[in-house]
Amino acid sequence: MTLSATKRIKALLIWMTIIIMLVAFLFPIYWMVLSSVKTQIENLAYPPRFLVKPTTKNYQVIFVRENYLRYIKNSVIVALGSVIFSLLLGIPAAYSIVHYKQKRVALFLLLGRILPGVSVLIPWFVVYARLKLIDTYIGVVMAHMIQVFPLVTWLMITYFSEIPASLHDQGMIDGCSIYGILQKIILPLSTPGLATAAILAFIFSWNNFMFSLVFAQSRTMTLPIAAYKFIGYGEIDWGGITAAATVITLPVMVLGLVIQRWVVQGLTLGALKG
Repeated sequence: MTLSATKRIKALLIWMTIIIMLVAFLFPIYWMVLSSVKTQIENLAYPPRFLVKPTTKNYQVIFVRENYLRYIKNSVIVALGSVIFSLLLGIPAAYSIVHYKQKRVALFLLLGRILPGVSVLIPWFVVYARLKLIDTYIGVVMAHMIQVFPLVTWLMITYFSEIPASLHDQGMIDGCSIYGILQKIILPLSTPGLATAAILAFIFSWNNFMFSLVFAQSRTMTLPIAAYKFIGYGEIDWGGITAAATVITLPVMVLGLVIQRWVVQGLTLGALKG
C-alpha cells in the first residue's frame, strides 16, 4: 500500500469518526425539535414519523397557557444572580488560595464540588424553612451557588496560579494593596478565565434541576421545573415537554456557539503551564 493511499484511508477514517460523532450529538437535538412540532398521536406513532406537518400548538401551550415567559425571567434572574455572587466571592477566594497557598481550603472547596447535592438537601431545606427562604430568589440563588461557587473558584485558581508571582511583588513595591493588585494586575490578565468561569457557571445554573425542584415553587419556578410539569402520572405530554426542552436548550446553544472561541481559549490557556 502506497503512502498516499494510507493517508487517504486515515483521512477517511477521521471523517467517518467525525460524522458518527456529529450524528450522535445532533440527532437527539433534531428529534427534540421535531417532536416539539408534532401532535401527541404523531409522537406516539410506531414506527416513528420523520415527515410530518409541523404544528405550533405545543409552543402556544407553553407560552400562552403555561406563561413560560415568567419561567424564563426566573431562570435568567437566578442564573445571573448565582454567577454574579459566585464571581464576587470566588475571585478573592481563588486569589487568596493561590497567593497564600491555602491548599486545605482548596481541597475543602473541591470536596464541596464533588459532594452529591442530594446529601445537603435535607439540612438546607430545614434551614430554608426556618429562615423563610423557600420560593425566594435569594434562596434559590444561594442553592445554585452550592455547585456554581466551587466551579468558579477552581477555574480561577487555575488561572491565577499561572500568573508569575513577580507581578504581585512588583505591585507591592509600587504601593498597591492586595485588592489593588487583584483589580489592576491580576484580573486584566485573567480575562479569558473570567469569561470561561462566568459562561460555564451560567450554564450550570440555567440547567440546574434538583435544587430548583426543592427550593423554587410557584413564584420562583425555573424552566427545568416548569418542563417537569408535562410529566403526568399516567401519560407524558411529549409535544409539550420537547417544546419546553427546546426553549431551555436554545439559549444555551446560541450562547455556546457565540462564545465558543473564548471558552476554548480560556480552558486551553488555563491548562497550560507558563
